[in-house]
Amino acid sequence: MTAENTKDRWDPGVQSYAGMGYYAPDYEPKDTDVLAVFRLTPQDGVDPIEASAAVAGESSTATWTVVWTDRLTANSHYQAKCYRVDEVPGRPGEYFAYVAYDIDLFEEASIANLTSSIIGNVFGFKPLKALRLEDMRIPVAYVKTFQGPPHGIVMEREFLNKYGRPLLGATIKPKLGLSARNYGRVIYEANRGGLDFTKDDENINSQPFMRWRDRFLFGMEGVNKAMAETGEVKGHYLNVTAATMEEMYERAELARDLGSVVVMVDLTIGYTAMQSMSHWARRNGVLLHLHRAGHSTFTRQKTHGVSFRVLAKWCRLIGVDHLHAGTVVGKLEGDPATTRGYYDTLRDDHVPANPANGIFFDQDWASMPGVLPVASGGIHAGQMHQLLDLFGDDVVLQFGGGTIGHPLGIAAGAESNRVALEAVVKARNEGRDVLREGADILRSAAATCRPLEVALSTWGDVTFDYTSTDAPDAVPTASR
Repeated sequence: MTAENTKDRWDPGVQSYAGMGYYAPDYEPKDTDVLAVFRLTPQDGVDPIEASAAVAGESSTATWTVVWTDRLTANSHYQAKCYRVDEVPGRPGEYFAYVAYDIDLFEEASIANLTSSIIGNVFGFKPLKALRLEDMRIPVAYVKTFQGPPHGIVMEREFLNKYGRPLLGATIKPKLGLSARNYGRVIYEANRGGLDFTKDDENINSQPFMRWRDRFLFGMEGVNKAMAETGEVKGHYLNVTAATMEEMYERAELARDLGSVVVMVDLTIGYTAMQSMSHWARRNGVLLHLHRAGHSTFTRQKTHGVSFRVLAKWCRLIGVDHLHAGTVVGKLEGDPATTRGYYDTLRDDHVPANPANGIFFDQDWASMPGVLPVASGGIHAGQMHQLLDLFGDDVVLQFGGGTIGHPLGIAAGAESNRVALEAVVKARNEGRDVLREGADILRSAAATCRPLEVALSTWGDVTFDYTSTDAPDAVPTASR
């Protein structure tokens, strides 16, 4: 660097972010760098290169003017570097900005710190109309600082002694208003009918109509009674979400003492509380279920916020055993390709870049256990073949209304789901094309199962066909 360039870089006042070194097209990312790709929409008249450099700067070391204290640091080492800017295919005015962050910018094993940097102030930056964090590459060196899931998919199956098929669950309905005894009755009926789990919904905590201790006592009574009758391990996701960590630990400890195999928290408790509960779950041998309550406030919009694939990576690092990840065929948002990318991110040890599924980077999890995705929201027995084809065995399929709304009762609803699942799994194992033959497979099973026959006649034609708001932006090329 010449003396003249050095002088220019340190001249007082406002300088371009690109000129201060936050745009570095020749930079080769290191294996230890944290990489991020942002979708940015600059304000009219704002150069996309400068906007991208500003994102790198404002999410690392920059401020709006030159500060001389930068010279007290190895400033070029700590600067994030935007090394690539691409136009988004088919979406004029939008750009993908690739940014590299040195690992030294982040505290070890702290999602709270990582997110404070990457998504801290920059999303309110005035020169941008919109900004979205699309994907991240977490280097192995940083992955290994995290505990990860308390148990993971393999250990969960060993806890439950259930193999070779998806697990079945149901969220208790109505989600609010039941007394504790009636709530426990629903748990018992669903589990004795054939489900593996039942679940508190996200907004059941400790309300006047049902305090948490009463729910835990009657709920576990239902679980234990169903286990005694069926000879299978059963569980109910007892939501321990509360106003303080002290209250959460108190609730989790009672759940453990009552013999529950699983507890649940909501995303709304925050990253630090989630990580604290993850450590508790591993110490105490209890599975940890995460309900992604509130995620769509920042994950759903295509141009601003944080993609769920990024949130899935953060949650795997934080350490949860279950995470809701979409159904494709249900009532909630979920493009098929994008959702496959979420499931791969949660379950696989090595996830190669796959633009068609929204995956921008190779991700190596370095043997960190996988998270069991949960498919829930508007699914029913008539879709069982589609769900198995989409997601395979390592998933929890949760049929809330599709169990509790069954005309013949809750246990019949659970039975219809269990019979449908076992029928399509058996057909798949025999080599049949379950996606093409699924309807026939289910009708054949329904011939000897009245609850399944009723479920198919009640919901068989129910679909939720809407255009997804978040499909991948990838143009097929010879190299893809």
